[in-house]
Amino acid sequence: MSTLKITVQATISAARSKVWDYYTNPKHIINWNFADPSWHCPSASNDLVVGGRFVAKMEARDGSFGFVFEAVYTEIIEGEMFAYGFEGRTITVEFKDVIGHTLVTVSFDPETENPIELQRNGWQAILDNFKQYTERN
Repeated sequence: MSTLKITVQATISAARSKVWDYYTNPKHIINWNFADPSWHCPSASNDLVVGGRFVAKMEARDGSFGFVFEAVYTEIIEGEMFAYGFEGRTITVEFKDVIGHTLVTVSFDPETENPIELQRNGWQAILDNFKQYTERN
């Protein structure tokens, strides 16, 4: 596996406690966890403890394709960051206060099937959906 990490960021106009809740609570995850409007996240579960599982079903709205994203938590600092692993890859998500806003930084190991830029754009689109959802609600 490459040592290269892909990083995406968004600054959310909300308190860190709200941002953390909206990012980790399944009732919110299902509303933002997709990269394109033609997709959705019909279900999610989140056992936010080290060794716990995050599971999100993601599928095309027309039902033509779907998959289940499943990861296991390896590190959690409540309200600040978490890391989880899946398929030999690691993702770290950090939440930092930035003058009345919250900076969310997602860093992850790329997979080998798709170009780096496609992966970066997809994860950024999901994070942008999260930003819009959180600021709207």
